[in-house]
Amino acid sequence: MDDPILTIDERSAINDGRWFSSLSPSLRHDILRCAFVQRFKDGDLIAARGDPPEQWIACAKGAVRVSSTSISGKQITLTYVEPGIWFGDVAIFDGDRRTHDAYAHGETTVLCVAKADFKKILATHVELYEAMLRLHARRIRQLYGLVEDLNTLPLRARLAKQLLHLVRSYGVASLSDGREVRIGLQLAQEELAQLLGASRQRVNQELKAMEREEAIRIEPGGLVVRNRETLLRISEADTEK
Repeated sequence: MDDPILTIDERSAINDGRWFSSLSPSLRHDILRCAFVQRFKDGDLIAARGDPPEQWIACAKGAVRVSSTSISGKQITLTYVEPGIWFGDVAIFDGDRRTHDAYAHGETTVLCVAKADFKKILATHVELYEAMLRLHARRIRQLYGLVEDLNTLPLRARLAKQLLHLVRSYGVASLSDGREVRIGLQLAQEELAQLLGASRQRVNQELKAMEREEAIRIEPGGLVVRNRETLLRISEADTEK
């Protein structure tokens, strides 16, 4: 389901991305000039584990669910790539095959740069090497942060941090109450649990406790954050109760 043109919102998501917006205008121009658009329906496979790395990819709309498969055959969600984030470059650099599956989560648009064009841009813009180093350094910092949280914070605090992140990335302000924000990314509790390395039952218990504290509201269509300050307070906990 391809369309050669990004919508205004999709282009804004790419241009406003923290990393992409830090590049020089000429580099951004050459990347966009070489890029092509692909659109996917919910659940469509974007890239498969074991595939050769043929494209450098950015999410422009929706989300890309990065997952692995357990020995029992169960899919495990590792992360969601949000609009404005680029991925798929590691396999291009090291020449190895894709290590994870990538699926569209909801109606998703991605911007792709072919491997050959990516290498041409690298040869033309030395700036891109340093920019990629910054991008990889940020990913490493995030990875260490996740490992640290997993080993030092209780599930309750990690869940609150994850909800705050989802609000920043996918928050939709409530028309009826300006203090409330709906998380636009539709996640089942099982998917949320996988992101946190916990069971669905434990995550459900913590969500219900947060609902009793009026920090969130659980609705059939997803989660509504009622009080971000309460979630922030919970996320700053550093010892298991």
